[in-house]
Amino acid sequence: MNRFLILAPLALLATVPHAQQSKNRVGVVNVQNVIKNMSGSKTYLDLNTKSSADLKARQATLQTLAGKAARGTAADKAALTKAQQDYAKVRDGYVKQIETAFKPLATKVNTAVAKVAKTNGYSIVLDANVANATNLIVHANTAVDLTQAVLKEVK
Repeated sequence: MNRFLILAPLALLATVPHAQQSKNRVGVVNVQNVIKNMSGSKTYLDLNTKSSADLKARQATLQTLAGKAARGTAADKAALTKAQQDYAKVRDGYVKQIETAFKPLATKVNTAVAKVAKTNGYSIVLDANVANATNLIVHANTAVDLTQAVLKEVK
């Protein structure tokens, strides 16, 4: 039994180098850059710009109304509630429109990414913007950036 306890950690250590030698490759793609340069993306991009500007203006109005409502009149509180409901309704409408406009673009991008990844031997491809924003990637060699290859594929 003691011999097993001594040999077990050694056996585990012997498997570590094998696990590190896997041939899996990880790549990154700047999906927003791909979409900006795709044909047929104008509607989606314009809708994103319009919705961002509109919602930002509505948020500023909500902040102003919240300041007034904090002072306490019933009319100000009612106006704030109505503005919050309107904001949620408009936001939800934009979300649906954006999803509809993005769906065909997403299909093209996903197909292109899958083809480029398979052709170049990548097991995993991450959206560079999402990975950077979530601190998933601390460092990436520029050689793993597949954005240009995906751009060529979608055109």
